[in-house]
Order: sequence, then structure tokens, then C-alpha cells
Amino acid sequence: MNQCPHCHRTDQQVKNGKTVAGSQVVKCKVCNRKYVPQPLPAGHSVATRQQAIRLVLDGNSQRQAARHLGVANWLKAYADGLPPTLPGPDGPVEVAEQDELFTFIGEKKTKSTS
Repeated sequence: MNQCPHCHRTDQQVKNGKTVAGSQVVKCKVCNRKYVPQPLPAGHSVATRQQAIRLVLDGNSQRQAARHLGVANWLKAYADGLPPTLPGPDGPVEVAEQDELFTFIGEKKTKSTS
């Protein structure tokens, strides 16, 4: 049985919903106060955070990573704390890699073809 942390009574304790994290909220009918007997930790685990950062570094957008893992707020705060520019190479670059890019240069058809 749950014990009220304010009046230390164990009788007349009733369930009163859940928190955002999913912990059970209990209300003491004697002192009329609400408490959470076993609170769950807030926030996401370290493994989830590392996986989200890995997804962003692999080329996904922050929104895609947040949608995939169900995280949003802390990822933006983490990105805001990063330096504005990434460190460059120490010496001259000898080999550079370029992705394929196809650009259409020409006339766009704007008239009706009929």
C-alpha cells in the first residue's frame, strides 16, 4: 500500500491518473494532496540519444531522426550547442570526393503541347 509523504497515512489512497512519463499519480483523501510513489526518470536514455546523433551524422535531418526515434526537443538543443563551423583539415587536401549531380540547363516547356 502507498504511504502519503505528507501525512504518512496508508489508508484512503486512491489512483489519480498518470504523469507524462507514465508514472502512477496517487491522491491522499485525508490531506487531499497528490504524489507519485515511484517516479520514472524523465528524458531519454543515453543509447537513444547516441542513436539519434548517429542518424543525424549519417545524413538524416533532425526532423527525420526525431520522428524515427520519437525524440524532438533535446536534439535541437544539442544541435544549438554545437560550434557554427566544423573543424577543417589540418593540411592541404590531396584527394576530394564529389557526388554525382545532374542539372538540367535548357528551355522549360511552358506552353500547352496540344
